[in-house]
Amino acid sequence: MRILHAATEAVPFCKTGGLGDVVGALAQRLGNEGNDVCLFLPKYRDIDATGIVGGMAQPVTVAVGREQVQVSLRYMQWKAVSVYFVDHPESFDREGLYSTNGKDFPDNERRFIIFSRAVLEGVKSLGFKPDIIHLHDWQTALIAAYVKRVYHEDPHLGAARTVLTVHNLAYQGLFPPETFALAGFADSDFSSGRMEFAGKFGFLKAGLVHADLVTTVSPAYAREIRESEKGFGLEGVLRSRGADLQGVLNGVDYEAWNPQTDRHLAKKYSLASVEQGKAACKADLQAACGFEARPDIPLIGIVSRLVRQKGLDVGLRALQGRLGRVQVAVLGLGEAEVSGMLAAFAREHPGSVFFRQDFDEPMVHKIYGGADLFLMPSRFEPCGLSQMIAMRYGTLPVVSRTGGLTDTVIEAAPEDASGAAVPNGFVAEPEDAEDLGRAIDRALAVYAAKADWRSRVAAAMERDFSWDRSTSIYLDLYRRLRRLVRT
Repeated sequence: MRILHAATEAVPFCKTGGLGDVVGALAQRLGNEGNDVCLFLPKYRDIDATGIVGGMAQPVTVAVGREQVQVSLRYMQWKAVSVYFVDHPESFDREGLYSTNGKDFPDNERRFIIFSRAVLEGVKSLGFKPDIIHLHDWQTALIAAYVKRVYHEDPHLGAARTVLTVHNLAYQGLFPPETFALAGFADSDFSSGRMEFAGKFGFLKAGLVHADLVTTVSPAYAREIRESEKGFGLEGVLRSRGADLQGVLNGVDYEAWNPQTDRHLAKKYSLASVEQGKAACKADLQAACGFEARPDIPLIGIVSRLVRQKGLDVGLRALQGRLGRVQVAVLGLGEAEVSGMLAAFAREHPGSVFFRQDFDEPMVHKIYGGADLFLMPSRFEPCGLSQMIAMRYGTLPVVSRTGGLTDTVIEAAPEDASGAAVPNGFVAEPEDAEDLGRAIDRALAVYAAKADWRSRVAAAMERDFSWDRSTSIYLDLYRRLRRLVRT
């Protein structure tokens, strides 16, 4: 199959969050399965140019309103994936991917219109005729609308089927109505049934309406966003898609996240050696945080984007009164208000709370390997990779019952004991600090009961969250779409 992925992040080239991990891993797995996979990304300033074939820049012209914009495609072969970077310095040669100093770039609509059109015109210029065009989040969602409304008779693109994956519905790409003229659609397309949302030009809505298939990154999240509480105003559109909306749980790249090979850990370990390995890693993490070396109390880790969605304010309220019985190590980047709150909490509890406003890769691995518990009190969580990574390292998650956290973390075995589900963490109601506190207390009790703790650690480490199953599901969806008779 010829598969085109268009995204604005992909590890190892560029990343602000889980989107980059997912796109990079999925594209590579699809290529390893023998498919012809092509990945388009913006050529951001910080992308390492090593390996990019500079002498093979392909010129491409795209229309933005009445203007003809010149861009270049720069190619590199990345293992089993052909990668094309859309090089347009005016749009992408700047600090940051979407924002700077906490503020979105004021020309984001223009930047990603240019990128979307460059993907499609670039595919034509390369002679690549995709069977499937897989899009990710609002930044590329317009491509689904272009295929249906502009390129429907194009010999290269008209027969392609489009998949739009919503990684986080909270980010929709909403812009003033006057920017619609830049996109090149017919005036009639700016309507409530197509691309208008609350009086604005909605990139994500345009994709949701026009994509042949819409996926989200967990089954639970696919159910949740059909309801008003978590649908962010698009629940009606999502309900109207019916069977065309499906949740596919993200996978974890076990080559990157593996305690048996992780060079950042003080001691590598497997399930067979987890107690000795984690003891060494915990002591190393305690030293890095300036904590007293105490194996008798749990160390709680948090690695997170510092945004309201992650519920860290709820988490801090739950931890109040429990410090002294736990140590807490927090690492992350994000909003000033959230980082300020965490910094103040650490100052108030020296010796018990460590906070670093950073995303230092070695420290991330040290927290996964050295913590006993991993706290994720999210208000909503489309999938979450952190809880799955933590389990791989034998670090038990304490999470909110929402989205992908619901699909991956189990506190109690099914009543009929018919399933293979074994408790592998602790679960609380979202936005409920008291219930989260009770979940932490249950975790402390299990930590003291060593046999139960060992059982849960083993269940966590043995769960398979690799990309094997998810890749198989996507390939099945692609095959079904190829058989689709478009009306």
